[in-house]
Amino acid sequence: MDILLLVKAAIMGIVEGLTEFLPISSTGHLILAGSLLGFTDDKSKVFDIAIQTGAIIAVIIVYSQRLRETLAGLGSDPKARRFTLNVAIAFVPAVVLGLLFGKAIKEHLFTPAVVATTFIVGGLIILWAEGRQRSAARIESIDDMTPVDALKVGLVQCLAMIPGTSRSGATIIGGMLLGLSRKAATDFSFFLAIPTLIGAGAYSLYKERALLSPADLPLFGVGLLFSFLSAWVCVRWLLRYIASHTFVPFAWYRIVFGLVVLATAWSGVVRWVD
Repeated sequence: MDILLLVKAAIMGIVEGLTEFLPISSTGHLILAGSLLGFTDDKSKVFDIAIQTGAIIAVIIVYSQRLRETLAGLGSDPKARRFTLNVAIAFVPAVVLGLLFGKAIKEHLFTPAVVATTFIVGGLIILWAEGRQRSAARIESIDDMTPVDALKVGLVQCLAMIPGTSRSGATIIGGMLLGLSRKAATDFSFFLAIPTLIGAGAYSLYKERALLSPADLPLFGVGLLFSFLSAWVCVRWLLRYIASHTFVPFAWYRIVFGLVVLATAWSGVVRWVD
């Protein structure tokens, strides 16, 4: 296996893990990083989706106690059953719309220009959402969510099919606009990521299995490892951060980064590859 290729896999894994759960779009960053690294062929697109599993393993470990309690209580605890049902309901829209429109979106929207534009638009939406004069949150804990609340968050998550939008950003900010507290919206976003990203990874690997061979195992293994390590650090940090901070810094990051990408592309300083 080419050492340089493994280094690229490690870089992509770090990018995935650091950006998956922040409202800044992991897909957008992977598209841009892949463009800079020359990591843009069909196999790399499967790789980008598959290494999300590493980030999800980090979430499973961080929330392992809640997950164990939920599994243990499915037979007897109404709270555990309602929580599981809510995650399942929120997961369904992404499955349906992903199967219907996923191929077309990948063919036409997975470009640096689209990513940069959605970075900027998403940043402006976060600034607007954080600047609103809000009353007290209607839902302080994910255990207070109804199936209707879960469905609404699931529908908002579908906006992240547009690269650069951010799955976590859509679900967290969308959840807050729907009445969830910052903590409840973040927690539910993390739990919803488990079936969403594992399902997307498994489906992508199965669908594109003809592109893969046993020789690709080191490449995918390195990506998964670095995705897991960086995501584990990021998730633990974010849960502490949201206790006393807003998402405004991430909004400005998105806007500035998007403008930089557009400016460098327009000036020719960087040749972003579609």
